[in-house]
Amino acid sequence: MDQVIHALAAGENVRIAAISAYDMVSGVRALHELSRVATAALGRQLMMTAMMASQLKNEGDRVSTILRGDGPAGNMVCTGAPGPVVKGYTSDPTVELPLTPEGKLDVGGYVGHTGRLTVVRDLPVGDPYVGVCNIVSGEIAVDFAQYFTVSEQQPSLVYLGVRMDATSGEVRAASGVLVQPLPGCPDETIDALQARADAITTLTRRLDDGAAFEPVLAELFDGLDFRIVERFTPVYQCDCTRERIERALISVGAEELQDMIERDGGAQVKCHFCNAVYEFTAAELSDLLRMAKSEDNGQNAT
Repeated sequence: MDQVIHALAAGENVRIAAISAYDMVSGVRALHELSRVATAALGRQLMMTAMMASQLKNEGDRVSTILRGDGPAGNMVCTGAPGPVVKGYTSDPTVELPLTPEGKLDVGGYVGHTGRLTVVRDLPVGDPYVGVCNIVSGEIAVDFAQYFTVSEQQPSLVYLGVRMDATSGEVRAASGVLVQPLPGCPDETIDALQARADAITTLTRRLDDGAAFEPVLAELFDGLDFRIVERFTPVYQCDCTRERIERALISVGAEELQDMIERDGGAQVKCHFCNAVYEFTAAELSDLLRMAKSEDNGQNAT
């Protein structure tokens, strides 16, 4: 079963989040019919989003991560809510790329080596916080580490890995780790964490070899007073509804709705996150058109 854990280490000077997400990544691969490289890329981003969402406390809190690189992936969008509950998509789920010279999936080539990583933290109270940084590698873990350092002034060690069968493309294991020294953390503790960076990158391989998630984490942070404080079960779940789609159609405006009615005689809207298709007849669009005109008139009146 998939799991997110929160832990403290080094006398509570270090905050750790970690995820094991075989079911989630396997499920999104099947849902979106992802290529191998797209599975590795979107799987990494989903796991990072899930770890960030696991830190949300209130109903209505949301965190979104958007990668817009110059690679064939186009836009990669993930959203997380408390639970954590996540969803995501990539603009081009089927493209496949040659392996790198090292024989690995070319995630950086898929995402692109230049572009932007945007993180939106949307809380019920106040305006959303939007942080943006440049993509530095396209390998996703490095890019999120850069984001935390540049946009949130929180130096972080980030590992994300998806292990796949080279022939079938099936997911074999998926995991990630986010390590964040807290303010006042001693330099020797930070040095000790950096010395373990290479060992942390073995987590997915060890899970693939049959090791249990929590014992491996305890071993990776052995000697640093590692202590698990919370456990969560991450799930992939879309929250789209017909009512939400109706609101989205109304928001495009009366002119666009009128065009849909006259040109197409209806509309078909597909959710990017779960592939659900919503059909609207011309009569149903006409009802939405009246609502859009009513809202426009109300805004003009003010």
